[in-house]
Amino acid sequence: MYANLLTLGQYANRPMSEIASIEKQLAYATSRLRGVSESARLDAELLLARSIDMPRSYLFAHPEDILDDDAIGRLEHALARRISGEPMAYITGSKEFWSLELVVSPATLVPRPETELLVDIALREIPRGADWDVLDLGTGSGAIGLAIARDRPLCRVTAVDVSPDALAVARENARQLTIPNVDFLEGDWTAPVVNRKFRVIASNPPYVASGDAALEALRAEPAIALVAGEDGLDSIVTLARDCRAIIEDGGLLVLEHGAEQKDAVAERLLSYGWERIQCYDDYAGHPRVTSAYFSSSETT
Repeated sequence: MYANLLTLGQYANRPMSEIASIEKQLAYATSRLRGVSESARLDAELLLARSIDMPRSYLFAHPEDILDDDAIGRLEHALARRISGEPMAYITGSKEFWSLELVVSPATLVPRPETELLVDIALREIPRGADWDVLDLGTGSGAIGLAIARDRPLCRVTAVDVSPDALAVARENARQLTIPNVDFLEGDWTAPVVNRKFRVIASNPPYVASGDAALEALRAEPAIALVAGEDGLDSIVTLARDCRAIIEDGGLLVLEHGAEQKDAVAERLLSYGWERIQCYDDYAGHPRVTSAYFSSSETT
C-alpha cells in the first residue's frame, strides 16, 4: 500500500484537466490497482472502458480523449470496488467461460478456467449427435450446463441450484445466449430430479473447508457455493451417495474439487460403489477434476 501511495503522489497536486485523458487515467488506474490485482493493467483497461461505455480497443485508438466528470466518477467508484476485493466479474457484470459471455452476480460464483476442464471431460463422453439427458448440479450462473447444451444441442440438459437468485442469473444467461435445451430447477442437489435418470452428471460443488484461510480472498462470493464442512468434502459425499439413484447404468459423474482432495474424493467415490475413477490435472498442473462411472449391476 505504501508503494501505491508513492506512485499516486505524482498526481497529488495537479489540475484534473491534466490527468483526465484516457492515457493518464489508464496510468492512474493501473497504479491504484498494483498490489491489489495480479492483472492491474488489464483490470484498469476493462474498468476504464466500462466507465466510458466503449470497447477496450477505443482506449488504444484515442489515448488523448478527455474524460468528463461523470466518467471519472464512474471509474473511481469501480476502482474502489476492485480495491476492496470485489471480483472484476461482479463489477463488470459478466465473465467469459467456454467462449460464452455469461452474466454473473454476487449470487453466483465467478466461473473459473479450471471448470472448463470439467466441461471438456464431460463433452469427451458425449457424442456430437447424442440426445442424452445431462444434469448440472449446483449450476450457479449456468456455466457448465449452458456450455454442454451449446456444444451438444440435441442433449436435454437439466440445471439445478438451491438458490433462486442464482437460477435467475442462469435463466438470463440461457435467454441472452439463445440456448433452448436447458431446463432450470430449484432445489437441494438431487431432490428435484429423484424420479429421473441421467447419462452424464456434472458438478462444481462447494469444496472449501470451513476454516480455510483462502476464504478471506473469496469473501465477495457466496459462501453457500464455496464452503462444505470442516474438511470441504460434505457436498462431494452427498453427490457420491445420492447420484447413484439418478444415473443411468454405466453413466458418468464428473466432479470438480480442491487440488489437495484427489485421494479423499476417490476414496469417497469408491465407498459408494463408483468405478473407473480417474483424476485430471487442470491447466496449472493441479489435480482438479475426477470422473467416475456407476454400474447398478455391481451393487448389492
